[in-house]
Amino acid sequence: MMNWDRVEGNWKQFKGNVKEKWGELTDDDLDKIAGRRDQLEGKLQERYGYAKDKVSSDVDDWFKTLR
Repeated sequence: MMNWDRVEGNWKQFKGNVKEKWGELTDDDLDKIAGRRDQLEGKLQERYGYAKDKVSSDVDDWFKTLR
């Protein structure tokens, strides 16, 4: 099973997948996030206006799709 450290370490590979899922994130946003989950969640809250629990759930769901 994958852990979040692997996402951070391979962020460049996952950026396209993130952009596909959350298209309102810019390339600059993705560079600043740099694979950090807390940064991703914060940026999703900012861009989409989601509540913290919704963002956390959405990121969990996305993370489960990764192999």
